[in-house]
Amino acid sequence: MEIIALILIALSLTFDTFAISVSSGIAVSKISFRQAFIIASIFAIFQAGMPIIGWIIGYQINDFYINYNYFVAIILLTLIGLKMIWDAIRYQNRTKSFNPLKPIVMIGLAIATSIDALAVGFSFAFIQVNIMLATLIIGISTFLMAMTGMLFGKHLGNKIGKKAEIIGGLVLILLALKILWDKVL
Repeated sequence: MEIIALILIALSLTFDTFAISVSSGIAVSKISFRQAFIIASIFAIFQAGMPIIGWIIGYQINDFYINYNYFVAIILLTLIGLKMIWDAIRYQNRTKSFNPLKPIVMIGLAIATSIDALAVGFSFAFIQVNIMLATLIIGISTFLMAMTGMLFGKHLGNKIGKKAEIIGGLVLILLALKILWDKVL
């Protein structure tokens, strides 16, 4: 898989983290750089770790599904993209009051936003991907998006968060279509 595709996947996975980070910046109006750094690091660790776990699981069963490998990646990326769009639209009018500085909230948010990365990692096992490079790109992208989201959250407002999730979902669907075009059609 080309590096451009990995960067696009990484960025699409970070949009939900960005949305949560913007909300965190809004919820904690006086978030310090150190606090934002810690939260961004936790998001990045989970987001980078989940694809490895998913890849290991997918790689273990890859031999059984070798004839359908691209279809699995296409289906997973499409479903994840649709779920991101659905969640953004479904929770559009909800305002969640939370404190992202609480460790349990921080870890819960990191897990919740990295579940998509687990599924993407699973799909990586069915196509040729350098998992370490993908993990590095995903981790760095997540960290940067989380820091940006938190530090600018006060200024950007709530609406950008939902738009970012929709864009992320659309990017994943477009990548699934690219795999379909390149490998199947």
